[in-house]
Amino acid sequence: MIESLPLSGAGGRPAHDLDFTAVEIRTTGLRPGRIVELAAVRMRPDGTVAGELTTTINPGRAVTPGSVFVHGLTRDELDDSPPFGAVLGPLLDLCGGSVVVAYNLPFVAAFLRDEIARLGVQVPVLPGVGLLAAAQSAVQLPNYRLATVAHAFGVSVRLGRPAVTGARAVARLAVTLFGRHGFTFAVAPAFPAVPRFAAGGRLRPRGEEPPVEQGWMADVVERVVMGPVGGDPALGYAYLDLLAGVVADAHLTHEEVWALAALATEAGLPEAQVRATHEQFVTSLRAVAEGDGVVTDAEVRELNQVAEALGVPELVSDLRRSGGDRPVRVLVLGSTAAADRLRARVLAEGAQLAKKLTATVTHLVRDETVPDSEPRLARAAELGVIVLGLPEATAVLGFGPAPAQRTSVLPEVPAVVAPPVPQPAQVVAPAPRTVKVLGGRILMGFGLLLMFIVVVTMFAGSPLAVGIFLGMLGVGALLGGWWIAEPAPR
Repeated sequence: MIESLPLSGAGGRPAHDLDFTAVEIRTTGLRPGRIVELAAVRMRPDGTVAGELTTTINPGRAVTPGSVFVHGLTRDELDDSPPFGAVLGPLLDLCGGSVVVAYNLPFVAAFLRDEIARLGVQVPVLPGVGLLAAAQSAVQLPNYRLATVAHAFGVSVRLGRPAVTGARAVARLAVTLFGRHGFTFAVAPAFPAVPRFAAGGRLRPRGEEPPVEQGWMADVVERVVMGPVGGDPALGYAYLDLLAGVVADAHLTHEEVWALAALATEAGLPEAQVRATHEQFVTSLRAVAEGDGVVTDAEVRELNQVAEALGVPELVSDLRRSGGDRPVRVLVLGSTAAADRLRARVLAEGAQLAKKLTATVTHLVRDETVPDSEPRLARAAELGVIVLGLPEATAVLGFGPAPAQRTSVLPEVPAVVAPPVPQPAQVVAPAPRTVKVLGGRILMGFGLLLMFIVVVTMFAGSPLAVGIFLGMLGVGALLGGWWIAEPAPR
């Protein structure tokens, strides 16, 4: 149903006059499986929503509905929903004449293809784009979950279990990527005529979830270094997205882990691979938590709960509360590509990227699109927040030279090619803590040097008073350096 179009940098067919229709699904499993919810949002190039479709789908009474822990839909809700055949007509009507976009396009396209094949109908191939591959070409991030990428690009849609929240985020992300990051099509999209299918029943939108304030764990998950599981990147990203999603809500239970493990096993992921993924995930969580130099009692408790639920408690059993410098927390305001790249850089460096201005924010960075009359600038001054412009932000934050930016976009292929999986050790701690430890170790080295001088001078016949004086200086330097490099427990 969907053909993935290759993308290009400057010089290709621009998208300034094209609509995008974002499609998001919820399924009974990772593979194989059936669609139990579908949402589509059509958006114009200027960000205006031209149409929206969302409904739960009845996969059939003989089909196991999957885990309610994953998609949040009960058997009764699905029984009261229309079948996929009743949804296909409205979906094609909404997609006609637009570029279909999905975040994990191979995953979504495979499920749509299977559902259409079960109906025995012919549907033309529609032009499409997978935003996961596009995001990988635009910015460097510790991970490429939809929630992480949306935050890095300043897309403020609140993601949740209803599919429509993901579709809205994907639609806005598509407009952002093509609008301000210079993406074009290597081949001009061709829009076939779509057949008309009568709607076979009333659509059943899922109710909106009440807004929930995201906690510390949701922030940490955005900075965790992780890549796809197994040899199928589309399947691997789907599993990791589910895993990170249930961890981010800070209510991970053994039942949820068992449900995820069952989905992975059913999709063909070996048990050893799943456990290795859990180990890498928890190790990365710990690296991020310790990277800013501050580990609170609440953080220790939540990390132990996650590790216990995932069956790897030994990875954090020795984690203890520690105090240190105030963690770097950055709020970036602006709607330019440079602002997007800085938001991505903050996450990649292991610092905290704020969504709004609070008393915990240490730095506010603005680009040229933010006027001087912006109320958050005055509020930042009241809170004592350091306000920076984009040009000096990287140096002040201690990030060092920026990584080389890609000047072109590689053609996208149907199977998303993921980058090599980075190891947890690559999570970079914020600069203040690193400088403090380095200074302490230098002072300890100076103390050892003085002690060596004392020994040499005493053997050479120097006065006792000189030896005592230098010895006291050496001991003081050793103790002072140790105190600076090793933060005392709070």
